[in-house]
Amino acid sequence: MRFRPCIDIHNGKVKQIVGSSLRDKNDEAKENYVASQDAVFYARMYREMGLSGGHIILLNPVTSPLYEKTKKQAIEALLACPGLMQVGGGITTENASEFINAGASHVIVTSYVFKDGEINYANLQKLKEAVGKEKVVLDLSCKNVDGKYYIVTDRWQKLTDVELNEETLDLLSGYCDEFLVHAADVEGKQKGIEKNVAKILGDWGKIPVTYAGGAGSLDDVKELKEIGKGRVDVTIGSALEIFGGNLKIKDIVDICE
Repeated sequence: MRFRPCIDIHNGKVKQIVGSSLRDKNDEAKENYVASQDAVFYARMYREMGLSGGHIILLNPVTSPLYEKTKKQAIEALLACPGLMQVGGGITTENASEFINAGASHVIVTSYVFKDGEINYANLQKLKEAVGKEKVVLDLSCKNVDGKYYIVTDRWQKLTDVELNEETLDLLSGYCDEFLVHAADVEGKQKGIEKNVAKILGDWGKIPVTYAGGAGSLDDVKELKEIGKGRVDVTIGSALEIFGGNLKIKDIVDICE
């Protein structure tokens, strides 16, 4: 189990938000924390701490008038610390190479490979051919619907018909190097992890997978480690001291190791 750092960028600023509050209309989101430092500052901090494999997420859609400000922050952080972090948000075959060339270790993709509620195999194959399977992370962020978890796209706003389960993980693992899974119902709320999602991921555990959502205490991290059988990495945002919370990264890393 590893701790994976994060840099979320919205409206050109590093932020921590409540995931379920994000709306493309007027680029709205409920904010937990707005940083005074830029993305480069956090990338360099993570590098100095020896942390890698984390992710930079662009939270504005490509159609937003603020997207270019957000993208600029991401590109600058990647250039400052090449190979350190992954990047996601609006990734397609048309722009994936640009982010890889700027220094992203992987591109994280959701909406491009889920169209009209279903898996778009043509786009999956195009992405695999464009940058290579070893540089693709599929974001399988999900929401609970009647006790089952379904993948959500477009910054957690559109529900698909694809269930997060062993069959889906087996199928999609042929197109990527890792999975990133936000439990969107609890994202940013610091009220505990989505245990059932952690169990699904831990029971499967065939390629690296990172869980995000709800962790607000060291006990939550310990619980994720236990339920995930040590196979599930963790990323935490709002609960960290560096983002206005109470948790120290060192304490989390100690539990993970």
